Amino acid sequence: MADVTVTQDTPGTPDVQALLLRHFDLMRASSPEESCHVMQPDALLDKGAVLFAARDGDVLLGVGALAALDVTHGELKSMHTAAEARGRGVGARILRSLVDHARAAGMQRVSLETGTAEMFAPARALYASHGFEDCAPFGDYQLDPLSVFMTRRV
Repeated sequence: MADVTVTQDTPGTPDVQALLLRHFDLMRASSPEESCHVMQPDALLDKGAVLFAARDGDVLLGVGALAALDVTHGELKSMHTAAEARGRGVGARILRSLVDHARAAGMQRVSLETGTAEMFAPARALYASHGFEDCAPFGDYQLDPLSVFMTRRV
């Protein structure tokens, strides 16, 4: 992991957009539409999200975004590690960068929505290991048996 860097990027960068689209397609194929809250890459831009990308040299390993719900509360969006990079700590590095960014921006809380299916278990474990706890739906979310809501103070 010594050569891996995490830097701010944009959903318009070609390899970032390709990975976000791969994430979008995977999420759409894994959840019914009414329970799928994944955003198109352009929607991240429209929402004013800040995106971080992890790279090993020129190779994109993963992405994650933070969108402001208000001045004190942010939401993690589009966290995704490329399949070939899983198990290398990429998600943890991106998550730390996003939480650090939220803190520097003056946010007091960061929340997220993820799935209940087994394929989301590694994500839920990652978030829990970084201090996220289950919470009630936030923002515009509603209770959904296919969603888990998590939050933490920053």
